[in-house]
Amino acid sequence: MSAVSSRLPVFPWDKLEPYKKTALAHPDGIVDLSVGTPVDPVPALIQEALVAAADSPGYPTVWGTRELRDALTGWCERRLGAVGFADENVLPVVGSKELVAWLPTQLGLGAGDKVAYPRLAYPTYEVGARLCGAEPVVYDDPTELDPAGLKLLWLNSPSNPTGKVLGKDELTRIVAWAREHGVLVFSDECYLELGWEADPVSVLHPDVCGGSYEGVVAVHSLSKRSNLAGYRAAFIAGDAAVLGELLLIRKHGGMMTAAPVQAATVAALGDDAHVAEQRERYAARRAALRAALEAHGFRIEHSEASLYLWATRDEPCWDTVAYLAEKGVLVAPGDFYGEAGERFVRVAFTATDERVEAAVKRLG
Repeated sequence: MSAVSSRLPVFPWDKLEPYKKTALAHPDGIVDLSVGTPVDPVPALIQEALVAAADSPGYPTVWGTRELRDALTGWCERRLGAVGFADENVLPVVGSKELVAWLPTQLGLGAGDKVAYPRLAYPTYEVGARLCGAEPVVYDDPTELDPAGLKLLWLNSPSNPTGKVLGKDELTRIVAWAREHGVLVFSDECYLELGWEADPVSVLHPDVCGGSYEGVVAVHSLSKRSNLAGYRAAFIAGDAAVLGELLLIRKHGGMMTAAPVQAATVAALGDDAHVAEQRERYAARRAALRAALEAHGFRIEHSEASLYLWATRDEPCWDTVAYLAEKGVLVAPGDFYGEAGERFVRVAFTATDERVEAAVKRLG
């Protein structure tokens, strides 16, 4: 039997374990700023919606409930500026990582096809290409790629790990190029609600896509904006033809969002107050960590959005990881996200206020 796992890189987080042990040994405990998992409570109205839907003995649909589809289309129009959205333009998924990893397979890609993603990027874009046997290709500017054989182009704005935001004009240029060459664009916008020094724009905005969703799909998640990483609540939106094909495949695969999670998603998308409250928490933690890192000799690049600071001491990233681990602070090495990150670390500001304060003191 051929092991599919042999196509894949080593799972990056396993390589961080020795440094985690070092950080755990700190007398005041570890400050984990590596993975970036939410730590704040799930908002009460979302928990209440989940509990109210707990008596759900029947199978949910891949398509989602009427209430969920209305919530998804309404949010895309209200928050992203999408125009004329219909049921066919949205599809719930079981967390965005599942979608990213299995999308090339579900699109029918394989040997001879290319999947492109930013040179510094979330590792799962590469994993998705390798799972189906396609060729992963990195870019600095996607319009400089050879479009021959290029079937899927990943955009990521705001970026994980750098926090870089693609401006409206740049997005418009890229979408036009992709359409000219028949390349499908998937835009990972999971951090769109978390702009700090920039106002991120969706590819679904009419100024970018021209009011047509042909060849364009956006990916959104509730993990960060609503502290719902544990719920696996996400969705895709855009080209109805692409989503319709994915729906047929996902029906056969049983890729259904749990009914209580669908109800919780409706509640989350219908309330902006908890999003603003969470943003305030993150803004304060970001400011404290940024000031502490810069005072300690770090340089911060990009980082105008998302939940991370892209930081460097102009040394190999693993040296920085080891240095901070001795202070009980665990961060992610930049080379997890590509060779171009080998002298950077990614510092998440998702820890509690108490742990962020501890990190600031240790850096001081």
